[in-house]
Amino acid sequence: MALYFLYESSSGYALFQAQGLDEIGQNTEAVRNSVADLNRFGKVVQLTAFQPFESAIDGLNQCNSVSEGLMTNELRSFLELNLPKVKEGKKSKFSLGVAEPKLGSHISETTKITCQSGEFVLELLRGVRLHFDKFIKDLKPGDLEKAQLGLAHSYSRAKVKFNVNRVDNMVIQAIFLLDTLDKDINSFSMRVREWYSWHFPELVKIVNDNYLYARVAKLIEDKSKLSEEHIPALTEILGDEDKAKETVEAGKASMGQDLTPVDLINVQLFAQRVMDLAEYRKNLYDYLVTKMNDIAPNLASLIGEVVGARLISHAGSLTNLAKCPSSTLQILGAEKALFRALKTRGNTPKYGLIFHSSFIGRASAKNKGRMARYLANKCSIASRIDCFAERGTTVFGEKLREQVEERLEFYDKGVAPRKNIDVMKSAIETTQIKDVEMEEAQPVEASAKKSKKKKSKPEDAPAKAANGDALEDAKSEKKKDKRKKEQGHGAEEMDGINGDVAEQDGTAKKKKKKSKDEVAAASKTIKKRKSKE
Repeated sequence: MALYFLYESSSGYALFQAQGLDEIGQNTEAVRNSVADLNRFGKVVQLTAFQPFESAIDGLNQCNSVSEGLMTNELRSFLELNLPKVKEGKKSKFSLGVAEPKLGSHISETTKITCQSGEFVLELLRGVRLHFDKFIKDLKPGDLEKAQLGLAHSYSRAKVKFNVNRVDNMVIQAIFLLDTLDKDINSFSMRVREWYSWHFPELVKIVNDNYLYARVAKLIEDKSKLSEEHIPALTEILGDEDKAKETVEAGKASMGQDLTPVDLINVQLFAQRVMDLAEYRKNLYDYLVTKMNDIAPNLASLIGEVVGARLISHAGSLTNLAKCPSSTLQILGAEKALFRALKTRGNTPKYGLIFHSSFIGRASAKNKGRMARYLANKCSIASRIDCFAERGTTVFGEKLREQVEERLEFYDKGVAPRKNIDVMKSAIETTQIKDVEMEEAQPVEASAKKSKKKKSKPEDAPAKAANGDALEDAKSEKKKDKRKKEQGHGAEEMDGINGDVAEQDGTAKKKKKKSKDEVAAASKTIKKRKSKE
């Protein structure tokens, strides 16, 4: 059986035929050894046809199709023209070697050509890639490298733009930074507590929150200066007047050592840095919430923004998460425990990242595994809706959350939950009603904008009333000018009819005066022409 193989270069499609394989051997190792020698490899592999790409855009489109495993119309016509024709109902007497198995399966389904892709074909294609410029005679030195560089840049740019449009990367980076900030703020806050406790050790027991402790330390500075005047400011920070008074009294009888002004300045600067980090962490959390509501609104409304962002980050993207089955999503984040259990033949984990959801914590100990499995199922549905839906909506996520709540009640009290098909039907009806309302609201908004433009502002009314006379005068003047122009045109036509010629006296031109009869005749002719028109 003859062997042809397709090579997709950066400049076009090339079709090669393998002849005399007995000279180098049929196994992969023999082909690998013969690739380096062009004289030996050139006797075995011969170029059958070459079709260059029409433009750089055409090359990019062909490259995208090949990477997705699709055969374009250009590639199909190229193969049908240069490969031996296969009769209907008979098997082909040749096979086509391709580098991409997906592309080979698509070619075989469409054209009934037998395709193969294995190590033997890949080694032949590697040799072709190495000596490709020797097979194509019309290629100038450096052309192939330029085509490869340009196609690589455009292909990578298109892939990066695709990822930016999905905006998954923003959520992944935000949740990574949020986790890092939590660790850093916690460690820095402990350092502030330890550092300032040398000066005011009693404050640790009064103020437990790290952020509030940093604010109080920044306000107090030196404990010896604490007085009743600080109580309103402390009450504003702590939210409790009793704690503020307790802080003032503790400062008067504190056992801590005195610090120099330089040491106090450094403590205050570090406390300010911790406060700034805490404020930035709040802003970053708000940013993550808005992004999650834009990208995965159903997943966020079902399981929460932070847990949903962790799932997307661990899966790599929302598309990867949508492709995961619910059993994989259930243990996502517990891979170490899973492989340890498989290795030791112990019990596999019941949950991974979804353990941080409030639903798992509310379930009883014996129902945690059931609840995790049910919640993973609903999260899988929500992620697929978010990934492949045309419009973003939270209706499905809210309905799925209601189902999870009903399942919790079923485990605790035995109340039968609704069926999944009924819940989905109600969700679809709700989305349809919302779409109709949005479509009806759009023309109303457009008509309201038009009416606003037509209506005049009330402030301009007196100005318009004042300028009314001026406008009427201007209109009357325009009418007078039109009449004068018509009379001028009539006079010109009258001159043409009677054949009168203007006389020139020096530099000025003066027209002769016409009699009343001539003017009447000219006006009659003008009226006749207008009536004919």
